[in-house]
Amino acid sequence: MKLNKLRKLKERITGTMLFVFGISLLYLVLFILSPNLVYRAFIYSGGLFLKILPTFAGVIVLLFLTSLFIKPKQIKNFLGQKSKIKGWVIAIIGGILSTGPIYLWYPLLSELKEKGMRLALISTFLYNRSIKIPLLPVLVLYFGWTFTFILAIYTIIFSIINGYLLEKFVGVKK
Repeated sequence: MKLNKLRKLKERITGTMLFVFGISLLYLVLFILSPNLVYRAFIYSGGLFLKILPTFAGVIVLLFLTSLFIKPKQIKNFLGQKSKIKGWVIAIIGGILSTGPIYLWYPLLSELKEKGMRLALISTFLYNRSIKIPLLPVLVLYFGWTFTFILAIYTIIFSIINGYLLEKFVGVKK
């Protein structure tokens, strides 16, 4: 009877729960050994959380607006498996214009993927994030116009190749 209950409990415990439990246990041990260290860690974590909160809120708003105004059929038309050059252009320009930390784009891209966005276009979007418009003048200053232009063109070309190959290797779920 008890063995059966333990099995059921084991099935309900997730990796996330184990992670939270482990971190909590670690903090408890550290608090016993060095309360000042734990206090400083909480202050630092709180400050970091406050720094990323506006960006995180912006991503939540983008997710909400995407769900509200962009329907799966629209995603499939512009960014889906049958998208043509328009999808590639949207992914390239979107990647170049996107700002903020990369990890905050993952939830939005995941939602777009669920609505039908091609993996190749997600890859292309992420690849083109390396072209940073605010940093282009600095790149020109140090390396010149020719280098900057060729690097940007190569980045765009290889983003398309990379996206196409990734989609071929990963496979497409229809």
